Amino acid sequence: MKLGVIGSGKIVKEFLPRFQQVGIEVCALLSTPRSLDTAKKLGEEYGIETVTASFETFSKSGIDTVYVGVPNYMHFSYCKDCMELGLHVICEKPLCSNDREVRALAELAEEKEVFLFEAITTLHHPNYHKIREWLPRLGKIKIVQSQYAQYSSRYDAFKAGEVLPAFDPEKSGGAIMDIGLYCLYFIIGLFGKPESYTYHPNMERGVDTSGIMIMDYPDFEAFMLCAKDCKGTTISLIQGEKGCIRLVWPPNIMGEVTLELNDGTVETFNELSPAERMLPELEAFKKAIENQDYAFRDACMKVALDVAQVQSEARNKAGVIFAADR
Repeated sequence: MKLGVIGSGKIVKEFLPRFQQVGIEVCALLSTPRSLDTAKKLGEEYGIETVTASFETFSKSGIDTVYVGVPNYMHFSYCKDCMELGLHVICEKPLCSNDREVRALAELAEEKEVFLFEAITTLHHPNYHKIREWLPRLGKIKIVQSQYAQYSSRYDAFKAGEVLPAFDPEKSGGAIMDIGLYCLYFIIGLFGKPESYTYHPNMERGVDTSGIMIMDYPDFEAFMLCAKDCKGTTISLIQGEKGCIRLVWPPNIMGEVTLELNDGTVETFNELSPAERMLPELEAFKKAIENQDYAFRDACMKVALDVAQVQSEARNKAGVIFAADR
């Protein structure tokens, strides 16, 4: 795999050393002219041969796969442009601003016979696989919850009148598009798309700074809570007639998971440290692309489409409207 990276922000800096750990060669880095100096420093640090602000130069640098790590509202256009050139794409979450865009990219990936993945650590984490393995031991599921509350370092600036992309509805920001997406993936990745769902956000200047979603399944109820405007408990809990499964880490990090049964059985599992959480997804993407495993691509895309549909429909009904929705 010859990888090109688009972006030079915080998430890119976190990913770059992980690419090396799984044997992915980063050959090119695309930046905006404004951030080119930062990109050049990253290029020097990680031995990236091509560092440029030109998409044409970037796309002709010998790469076959692209990692997109720019703000939310830019994901669709970059993914589309790269796949139309026959390049595989790994895109930071959220894959797109809404389900219409996700569906269009999924169709393009199939047409061009390329791979498209949303970089969601949760689905590929061994601790998440253990939860799936444990589920039958809970008996009939009754209640599922996933909540992630983290006071955003950008919220003070937002309250002061500065609108950064993380809280800008014109740039597909807000709580459900950030930490809320991890909670949705945690639930939908295990149980599929709910029959119905409603989002109840706290709104400020047209964007959700926090919110709760109620999700109705045929045999149980689920809810997710996401908050960037207050500090609170982070927990995911699956409760059944015979016991429960508990995760006290954010669903994107996973951390130790615990099974507690009514008969007194307690089991714990934790295979990776938080710093290693990105490795399983990168290894899975690399393996799928190298082995031309389109079935794996399509399975991942099915979950991505379900999450995007729930996210888009629920927030639109709640009045969280992005420029991309119009």
